[in-house]
Amino acid sequence: MPAAVSSPIPPVLAKLGRLDVSQVAGLRSFLDLVPDPRARRGRWYSLTAILLVCACAAVSGARSVDEIAEWAGRASDTVLTAVGVRRHPLRWRRSPSRTTIGRVLAAVDGDALDRAVGAYLTGPNTGKTAPGQRRTIAVDGKSLRGSARLSAGRRHLLSAVTHHQALTLAQTEVGAKTNETAHFRRLLAPLDLDGALVTFDALHSVKANVTWLVETKNAHYIAMVKRNQATACQQLAGLPWHEMAIQHTASSTGHGRRESRSLKTCSIADQLGGIAFPHAPLALRVHRRRRQAGGRESRETVYAVTNLDAHEVTPAELAAAVRGHWTVEALHHVRDVTYFEDASTVHTGTAPRAMATFRNLTVALLKILGAANIAKTTRAIRDQPERALPLLGITNNPDAQGT
Repeated sequence: MPAAVSSPIPPVLAKLGRLDVSQVAGLRSFLDLVPDPRARRGRWYSLTAILLVCACAAVSGARSVDEIAEWAGRASDTVLTAVGVRRHPLRWRRSPSRTTIGRVLAAVDGDALDRAVGAYLTGPNTGKTAPGQRRTIAVDGKSLRGSARLSAGRRHLLSAVTHHQALTLAQTEVGAKTNETAHFRRLLAPLDLDGALVTFDALHSVKANVTWLVETKNAHYIAMVKRNQATACQQLAGLPWHEMAIQHTASSTGHGRRESRSLKTCSIADQLGGIAFPHAPLALRVHRRRRQAGGRESRETVYAVTNLDAHEVTPAELAAAVRGHWTVEALHHVRDVTYFEDASTVHTGTAPRAMATFRNLTVALLKILGAANIAKTTRAIRDQPERALPLLGITNNPDAQGT
């Protein structure tokens, strides 16, 4: 078992859920499935031990490879034992160096690491959808600005993130933002999407991908339609919206502005012409009005389509799904503001993607446990490395992991 923390538990940690390691899924067994890219000769630290160090350091707020190594350097012998750092025959135990950690992250299989973390976050003891609540998943991309070099452009990641608790179910690296649509199926293919609702912006509103999503994955979708689908966009704008009553309204205040939103829906029968978009029996019009603190006001109207019929979903659920799509943007905001992701200059091999994966893991895990402020929570964990262990279900007994 991890060493007991002698100092009082900070209030921000006391608000988290049960931290009994017997009740928290163990991350170790999932990371054991990631193949080791290193040669066997000269290997002292196991791949799982190094990845667990990275995960614990990320939960403690580490923003770079240097800070991961610093966290490991502060860790006690008990903590190093728990993550799997073995003891030297001379009975000393040493944490992995910055160079060792950097080389492993640069060479690790990014797809395998993302699969392991995704499987961990969707396990029976972690993220769960509330009874009666439809699984809703947002697909969106993010550039890692600091990863660019003169000889190579910035890395770009495409992710599938749940609206509820911001769990990153899958992530893949694409060459550039314009390549996102080509990786849409590759990203979602391994996921069980039966009955799930997938939301995405206009960039991914590609007819072939939407057809695959509905006919092959048996999923529902809400697709924003803009000028990249010119015919469908013109048809949506031309519907008799002025004759229809507003079906749902909502308002919110924050970030120095007040925003109000209204939603209308319109059923389109195929026999009456339909819309030039596959599996789209229902059209949506969302009108947003924003008023800044200084009094300046802006208005925006956007259109979307879905394969859900009016009897399958309520206007409130549609409005929540459209609004909830930006959960992924909130995740990106935390990665940028709390972890300084855009300022990170890590660029070698798969290291930029691996660092993003551990940040995704941290944000999702802390949200599952009830953290309201990720930055405050990671700061409370940072000074005492042993506090990270129960969050990830880590014990001194590797055979007890995964329960």
